Formats: sequence, structure tokens, C-alpha cells
Amino acid sequence: MNKYEERATIAKTSFWSTFFDVDKETKKKKLSFRAKRWIAVISIHLLFFLSFAVDIQMLEGTLNASRFLGFHLIDIFTTMEVYLAEHHLHINMIIGTVTILLVYLIIGGRTYCSWVCPYGILSEIGEKIHNTLVRKKIIKSREFDHRVRYLFWAIFLALSFTSGYLVFETINVVGIMSRAIAYGWSVALAWVVAVLIIEIFFARRAWCRYLCPIGTTYGLLGPISALRIEWNDNCDHCMVCHDVCFENQVLEITKAKYDEQRKENNIKTEYITGAECTLCGRCVDVCHVDALKFDFRLKSLV
Repeated sequence: MNKYEERATIAKTSFWSTFFDVDKETKKKKLSFRAKRWIAVISIHLLFFLSFAVDIQMLEGTLNASRFLGFHLIDIFTTMEVYLAEHHLHINMIIGTVTILLVYLIIGGRTYCSWVCPYGILSEIGEKIHNTLVRKKIIKSREFDHRVRYLFWAIFLALSFTSGYLVFETINVVGIMSRAIAYGWSVALAWVVAVLIIEIFFARRAWCRYLCPIGTTYGLLGPISALRIEWNDNCDHCMVCHDVCFENQVLEITKAKYDEQRKENNIKTEYITGAECTLCGRCVDVCHVDALKFDFRLKSLV
């Protein structure tokens, strides 16, 4: 994929070509952020598998709760569920949760969804199939209010509090996949397949965009996290970034209608601070004028 010579929209770009980019100066191919994300996700879960299968003891457990080189790591939403269900927390859970909280305050909230979650890879494949079917007019594209995720977030926490049970974990496709990778498959994978089928034929990336409370929890850290996507005024408002984004509502600032306001206030750069941004880098991969890039907001203090 050469973003400098073509508009790399979903419709015009083949799925596998998006794993490579072209260097602007040398014209040589390099791995895109999508390729790097897939490598990161696969590597993390390979460590989970090997730690259990051959006892290398590097990354033990699953995404709900694990130990990395002996340090406890606990998913934030899992901790919230446990506390509401049992009304107390063990010290290891507190330490592990605080560690994860600090990590994602630095690397950017919902990076979990793009760079760690194993279902994200399946969902991207499902998204490509969905978009192909829509383009061929075999199915219709359906969009819902993305804010419904906060309703599901509250419902699952309320269920933990009232039932004393981690209700969400019975349908959590992320947890099911994580346990299957680490410990072996189970019949619960049928639910993962069912969710993927819903995403292909009914609503694009429905689990990630509308339901998953894990991503919603990490998203709450996004607006204040250090690593963000930065927009600059090289932008020509072609909207290709908007076309390929998982959560394109976060790219509202790329629209031309805000130019006059920016000129009045001499604004040349802005951060994408929306809670839903997963920092997947797809917008950076396709921007032909390099108006989007990753930026560490605390670099002036380093």
C-alpha cells in the first residue's frame, strides 16, 4: 500500500496490502501499524501459551489476571467486578490493578483493544468480510449510537453487585479466547464464532464498538493518557482516515468545518482525545500528507 500515490480507502485497498507501507523518502516497503499490532497481539498470546505449555514462566495466566516475570497484572474491569461481587480485594489484586492502570495512563487507554486483545484480530477479519458484503449489496450496513457501550458497562457491573457473580465473564469473548490460547480450546469458543458471525452479517465490529465493557473501562483513561494521535494542519480533509477508522467519531476534528475556528485561534495541531480511540494507527497508515502521527504528550517533561 502506497498512501502517497493512492487513497487507501477500505473499498479500494486489499486487506493484506494494509500490512505494508512505503517510506516517503526511500520508497521502500515497511511494516504498517496494522502489521505491528498483529505482531504484538500474537507475541503476547504466544507468551501466554508457552508459559503454560512449556513452563517458561514469563507471562503466566490470561488477560483477566496474569504475572509478567513475577509481577502481578490484573485487568481493571475484572477488579471492579470482583470488588462489587465480593466487597473486598486481595492485596495482589490491588497491586496488579494499579500497575495496569499506570501502564495504560502512559500508553493510551484503549490501546488494549488494538494492541493486546486477541478478539481484535478476528474482528478485523470480520470487518473486511462485512464491508465486502455491504459493497456487493448482499447485506446492509447498520450503525448504532456508540454511547450504548456505557449502558452495557453499567449493567454488567450492576449484575456483579446484585448477583455476587462475575456475570460478564460467562459471555466475555476476550476471556474465552485468552483461556483457549493459554490452556486449550473449549466449547465456549462456539460463542466467539457466534459473535463474529453477528459482526459479519449484522453490525460491523459490534462487540468492540457497542458492548465490551473492558474496552469502555480502558477508554475512560484515554483523554488523560500520555500517548495520543496528533493532528496537524497539513490535513487536506480527504477523510480517508475517517473511512478506515475503527471508531471514526473520534476523528471529527479532521473535518474542514473546523478550519475557520482554527485560523481564528491560530491552532495548528490538536490531539485526538476521544475515549473511543484505540490508537490502532490505521489513520496514520493511510494519511497521504502525514497530518496524523503518534505523539507523547509528556515529552517536554522527559
